[in-house]
Amino acid sequence: MQPFNYQKARQAENAVALVAPDAEASYLAGGTSLIDLMKLNVQTPRELVDINPLPLSKIEMQSNNLRIGAMARNSDVAYDAIIQQRYPVLSEALLSGASPQLRNMATVGGNLLQRTRCYYFRDTSMPCNKRIPGSGCAAIEGYNRIHAILGGSDRCIATHPSDMAVAMVALDAVVQTRGPNGERSIPLVDFHLVPGETPERETVLQHGELIVAVDLPASPNASRSHYLKVRDRASYAFAMVSVAAALDIQNGIIRSARIALGGVGTKPWRAYDAEKALVNKPANQAAFQAAANAAVAGAKPQKYNGFKVELAKRTIVKALTTVGGMA
Repeated sequence: MQPFNYQKARQAENAVALVAPDAEASYLAGGTSLIDLMKLNVQTPRELVDINPLPLSKIEMQSNNLRIGAMARNSDVAYDAIIQQRYPVLSEALLSGASPQLRNMATVGGNLLQRTRCYYFRDTSMPCNKRIPGSGCAAIEGYNRIHAILGGSDRCIATHPSDMAVAMVALDAVVQTRGPNGERSIPLVDFHLVPGETPERETVLQHGELIVAVDLPASPNASRSHYLKVRDRASYAFAMVSVAAALDIQNGIIRSARIALGGVGTKPWRAYDAEKALVNKPANQAAFQAAANAAVAGAKPQKYNGFKVELAKRTIVKALTTVGGMA
């Protein structure tokens, strides 16, 4: 690990003022991802600004939105009574990720900013365009079983690892930020970027821009929602495929739908074509299968991950079947 300076910020404005002018400064929240990457010399900030003292951990209703502070711990969000009742997909997603110890430390803002779990990204002896732009992507010709089948480019096929972000994309979440140019509201579906020609740029955030909260709007389908995660082992494993599904069903007909996928995309993947295939259709197996087929129609599997296409379709159908059967 490289040497670094450390200081604490007491207010959001102070934190932004400390990080924004220094290209080698980073925010430190729970540290469950950043510290690991620093130990591997994948990330080497020279200045850490600890934002744990910031008063950004509340979970509270505001008009028709539920606002979750960026410093709220994942465990607190997962067990919040309002979230479990009104947004069950989010609680399920959080409880399917990491371990209880990590959930007690990890924050909502940090979760959204997780870096990929690609082994080539984490191995500094291997080329990686996310780590060193222009060095190449070892995964494309390497062992790419865990990699993306949606949203990749010839420069990067790494997946985004967050379970929480997949659920929040399905809930039409909006990220609230504060930065050197003021405040912004960013729909989460637009927050993460596909790699394209600049895989090193993973979000729309400017350097020093601080996530302060995430808003979940009221939705007719949010309470009828489910998160289904398929992984190599039962605990503490990242998704091979995951599905966040939410449906508004009236008299047996689907009036609106939200589907987001994890483990298959280079960002939390909103399956718009699958949603369109469901609207105004009966909530039955034929509609669910059509949606699943639509969700992966543009998939581009690699040498070792072609199984994800069929696995994604089956997982989507199972998740939708569960949601369709909810009272």
